[in-house]
Amino acid sequence: MDRDPGKINLQSFFRDRKTVDPLRGKRLPTPTGDRPVEAIGFPGVRLTVDQADDALKQAADRLAPMRSLLGRDEFNILALSGGASGGAYGAGLLTGLTLAGRRPDFAIVTGVSTGALIAPLAFLGPAWDERLTDAYVGGHAAELLSFRRLGPALGPSIFKGESLDALVEAFVDQEMIAAIAAEHLKGRRLLIATTNLDSQRAVVWDMGEIAARGGEAALKLFRTLLVASSSVPGIFPPKLIDVEADGQHLQEMHVDGGVAAPLFLMPDALLHWRNLGSRLRRGRVHVIVNTVLDPSTQSTPPGVASIMSRSFETMLRFSYRQALSLAAGFCSRHNLPLSVASIPNAFEGANLLKFETELMRRIYDAGQQQALTGQAWTSAVEEQSLWRGLFKKQTPPVSPGVGLVVRDASGPVDAAAPLEPHP
Repeated sequence: MDRDPGKINLQSFFRDRKTVDPLRGKRLPTPTGDRPVEAIGFPGVRLTVDQADDALKQAADRLAPMRSLLGRDEFNILALSGGASGGAYGAGLLTGLTLAGRRPDFAIVTGVSTGALIAPLAFLGPAWDERLTDAYVGGHAAELLSFRRLGPALGPSIFKGESLDALVEAFVDQEMIAAIAAEHLKGRRLLIATTNLDSQRAVVWDMGEIAARGGEAALKLFRTLLVASSSVPGIFPPKLIDVEADGQHLQEMHVDGGVAAPLFLMPDALLHWRNLGSRLRRGRVHVIVNTVLDPSTQSTPPGVASIMSRSFETMLRFSYRQALSLAAGFCSRHNLPLSVASIPNAFEGANLLKFETELMRRIYDAGQQQALTGQAWTSAVEEQSLWRGLFKKQTPPVSPGVGLVVRDASGPVDAAAPLEPHP
């Protein structure tokens, strides 16, 4: 790599950047009905999966093509969750796996929110660990959320959109796009999710396909989608995506992918497709949760702010645990070992919306140490046998009490999908 991550300078970005806020003034209307929607200039980069068998087969061919029964290669999937500054945990864990010599080669990498920011670097592998480390513990995030970056009092968010734009632009360049395109052409897949506020649905984007188109337009859309997937509503402003339907130029408003689902393995319709299992032979799923999962008991002060904050935190933890429950059910049905890693309970109470470098460094170090000592993964779904995936087996539904999946629920896993791709 020619670029030195240590030379990344956000100050030059703000000094040179003079743009008009696209959220001021009237926006274009959003697509309505069930018309096919495409990003302008980039047809086919949204994974639009419906329930029809032909559509599901096409999506499966794109994400998990059929492989030889006699092959020995594993099919590893990595899902990276949201978690704001907790993304430092995923960065530390991945670099620790590299140092320990235990980092898998991932055929599919998915990301949501801060996980979307990690995903391109995780996808590219150990050669990009230096940039991954710098992105999370190099002090850039602290600069991002300084009071000098506050948005206008009556604006759409607390912080200006250019702050997050600056962070993404500093680390995502043409060199990265070319490297991702090369891996995409080998059959590997990089996916991220955003939430379309207009349709109230998640949209899954094939980032490798975008990179493979090449050019400045591809770089711009790639960066825009990473920012959109990471734009926590109220903290950062949403992104308007230019799309077309039936030849009409329209716009969609997209925000943090975690609004729809905190993590995902692949589009939901595909998760329930009956013919998918044969494509996942020798498969293995890894999920990195960039937050603390376990519930904690503490006395909640009776003030409005404390009650709202505690309620929001509780809602998020249930959301993460439900998403893991869905993943565990999928893996159990297809005999896929599922390994889950999450931020240690020692960080309970840490405010992950405060991008403080010292806290992020401690979280990063914790993730790296777990990987180095072999203590990172909890097996939410155990490996069934040495012959897993070669013959289809009947396995009981996953229990809510397995591993890090929901521990305080009763009854079978709810198959309701927290993630629905754009129709």
